[in-house]
Amino acid sequence: MTNRDRLLGLAVVLLWGLNFLSLHIGLEHFPPYFFAGLRFAVLAVPVVLLVPRPRVPLRWLLLYGTGFGIAQFGFLFTAMRAGMPTGLASLVLQSSAPFTVVLGALFLGERLRTGQVLGLLAAVLGMVVIGWDRAQHTSVIPVLLTLAGGLGWAFGNIGSRLAVSGPERVDPLHLTLWMSVVPPVPMFALSMVAEGPGTGWHALVRSFGGPGLPGLAALGFTAVLATAVGTGLWTDLLSRYPAAVVAPLSLLVPVVGIAASWAALGERPTVLSLVGAVIVIGGAFAVTVVGRRAKARENKPLTPECAGNPDLILSK
Repeated sequence: MTNRDRLLGLAVVLLWGLNFLSLHIGLEHFPPYFFAGLRFAVLAVPVVLLVPRPRVPLRWLLLYGTGFGIAQFGFLFTAMRAGMPTGLASLVLQSSAPFTVVLGALFLGERLRTGQVLGLLAAVLGMVVIGWDRAQHTSVIPVLLTLAGGLGWAFGNIGSRLAVSGPERVDPLHLTLWMSVVPPVPMFALSMVAEGPGTGWHALVRSFGGPGLPGLAALGFTAVLATAVGTGLWTDLLSRYPAAVVAPLSLLVPVVGIAASWAALGERPTVLSLVGAVIVIGGAFAVTVVGRRAKARENKPLTPECAGNPDLILSK
C-alpha cells in the first residue's frame, strides 16, 4: 500500500471514529431502525435522480447494500440503544476485519500469511476479553448484536469487492452512493413493524425545532461524511488491494472512537476493556506489518487489467 493510500485509510479511520459520536447523538433523537433508514435515504433520493447506476451485477450491489447498510446498522443501532457504550461499540464493530479476511479467503481465494492469521487471532482474543468484561458488568447481548453488525459489514465488503471485479470500470464513489439505495425501504418497513408506523416520522418533525437540531447535524455527518466520503474512500481501497491488507485498517477506528466518547461523553472504559482494546490494536498492527512486508506483487495496487479480472488477480 502506498503512503498516499495509507493517509486515505487514516482519513477514513478519523471519519468513522468520530461518526460514533454522531450515531450516539442521532439515536437520542430517532428510533434505531428509522435512523438507519433515514441516514441512507438522505443520499438515496438524489443518487437515483442524479448519479448513473454503476454497471455491476445487481446481486453484488444488493449484497453490498444488505450487508453494509441493513445488517450492520440495524444490529449496531439496536445494540447502542440496548446499552452498548459508544466507544466500545466502535471497537467491537471492527470484528468486521477478521470476518472480512476469512470471507475473502473463502469466497475470493485470497491467500493468508501466517503472521496475518496470528494477528487476526490476537484481535479476536482482544474482543473476547472485552465481551467477557462486559458480561461481568452488564448484559452481553449488546456485544453479540454489535458482533452481528460486524459480520454484516464483512459481507458488505465482499459484495463491494465482487462488484468492482467485473470487466466494466466501476467508479467506487458511484458504487458507494448506489449502495445507499438498498437499505431505506427495508429499514423503514422494519421500523413500522418494530417501532410503530408514525414513531420515526414524528421524531423527524420534532428534529426541526431547536432541541432537535443536533439530531439533524448528526444525520448530516453520518450520511455525507461517514457514508458518502468515508465509505467511498474505503471502497476505492478495497477495489485496488486485497481485503486482507485493507480490512485491518478498520481496527484503528476504536482509537478515535474510544478517545472521542471518553472526551465528549465521559465514558470511561474499564481497565480490562482497555487491555482488550490494546490486544485488538496490536493484532491489527501485526496484520498491516505483514501486509507491507509481503511480496512486492501483492503490495502494489492492482493494475487496471487485474482490477477487471479476478482470475488474473489470483494468479499474480
